[in-house]
Amino acid sequence: MTIAYFCILIMGLLPYVAAGIAKKGFEGYDNSAPRQWLAKQTGFRARANAAQANLFESLPFFFAAVIIASIAQAPQARIDLLAVGFVLARIAYLVCYVANWPTTRSIVWSIGILCVVSLFFQI
Repeated sequence: MTIAYFCILIMGLLPYVAAGIAKKGFEGYDNSAPRQWLAKQTGFRARANAAQANLFESLPFFFAAVIIASIAQAPQARIDLLAVGFVLARIAYLVCYVANWPTTRSIVWSIGILCVVSLFFQI
């Protein structure tokens, strides 16, 4: 397994980390209606839930970029570097979202999207 493929695995699991943060402590958590419960949350829980949604939304673009770059036989070291950059940016994004640092969050989001777009230029 390449580093980039391992990054795909990490990114596939990262939204669940955000979901865990949103449900931290399960205060009043209703497992029979989890989406409705999450929709009523405020503060860090609401931000973690929003981060979860955004992390899920970013997966197809990242997955496609890594797979297409690999199929096109782009240099593996570059694919790995950009994939790791994306993962680190998305982890930082989650931290910034939960901590309510919107400007920094936008900056790290931009770094992440730049990594994905750069993967396509490796083809």
